Amino acid sequence: MVGGIYIFLGFCFGTALGSFANAAAMRTVAEKKWWGRERSVCDSCGRVLSSCDLIPVISFVVLQGRCRSCRAPIPLRHFTAELSCGALAALFTWRFGLTPALAFAGASLPFLAFNTLTDLETGYIYDSWAVAMAVCGMLLRAAHGWPGLLDGLFGALAGFGVIGAIIVASRGRMGLGDAVLMLGIGAFMGFKLSLLSLYLGFMCGGLVVIPLLLAKMVTRKTAVPLGPFLCAGMVLSMLFGSKILPYLGYITQWPWNIF
Repeated sequence: MVGGIYIFLGFCFGTALGSFANAAAMRTVAEKKWWGRERSVCDSCGRVLSSCDLIPVISFVVLQGRCRSCRAPIPLRHFTAELSCGALAALFTWRFGLTPALAFAGASLPFLAFNTLTDLETGYIYDSWAVAMAVCGMLLRAAHGWPGLLDGLFGALAGFGVIGAIIVASRGRMGLGDAVLMLGIGAFMGFKLSLLSLYLGFMCGGLVVIPLLLAKMVTRKTAVPLGPFLCAGMVLSMLFGSKILPYLGYITQWPWNIF
């Protein structure tokens, strides 16, 4: 456990990651560059936003959710993404302290936010970000040597394989992007926690979709994005996996062996 100052710094860091991931997701969906000299602009009047307009969470609150120039409403997704990532980063800091697990959790956050946002908006997982997530996870695992790398490799293959089998069994009704996303999740989580992330992700999906089916708000043919639920399963595995796996008789592997 760590002090309040570290948790606050974690929150600030998370809001910045959320702001970046949201901007990257919006521009990627709009087929615009999110790197280089591209500047953030107001969606309504096109004014280039200054640094005062881009302070995560604070700018939205101070400006009362409206553009400084034209007073057009700022999409709520900006505030939601920043606040959600900030809250998760603060929770990770409180849960893991200054350990390798915190580095893994923090590094995964922009990938989780990006894939969640794009899948919710378009129903599409961008392979480049999912593959980059896998590469990032494996690079972090290199610090633990071959045991860490092999666990990440097996986790990536297990996650990809399970979703791939479902894709084949469903004759393509599930997109390949979900399998590539599990490649990234598996690299971060390792073999056992990759499977746990899958299970918890499916459970989260069921808790949301089944009530919607009963209420007839969706049908069995309605396309429901799976990516956000897989990301939620990963977050739950990070937070609680080290307690769940021993209960099932398994040992939690590095870096998630935090109790």
